[in-house]
Amino acid sequence: MKIKHIDHIGIAVKSIEEGGKFFTEMLGLKLQKVEIIEDQKVKTGFFPITDSELELLESTAPDGPVAKYIDSRGEGVQHIAFRVENIDEALKELKEKGVRLIDQEPRKGAGGARIAFIHPKESHGVLVELCEK
Repeated sequence: MKIKHIDHIGIAVKSIEEGGKFFTEMLGLKLQKVEIIEDQKVKTGFFPITDSELELLESTAPDGPVAKYIDSRGEGVQHIAFRVENIDEALKELKEKGVRLIDQEPRKGAGGARIAFIHPKESHGVLVELCEK
């Protein structure tokens, strides 16, 4: 598997508007795009920083994964995403190594990326996302 770089860091927030104020007003970052991913019950807001981004995640439903995350752990860093050269090959390699995956096959993520998550029990509690753009 070839990891190219950290693609983004996902931060769970109750509101992108409120959560984004620190990043815009204090750090001077610009909110580039907001997108709703219906099947994941999430609204995303991206703040580009060179080759990486901060992704704020706001739940669009009380039973969505981000809402459940905030209910159990509060707002904060929810995942780290690594951009890979070939997500299909990366998942195949991880399966062969016996790594527990949340997604056996890539799914559609924000911005048209193909994404898949590795179970956090494999990485000491860190939710790891692989993405290919």
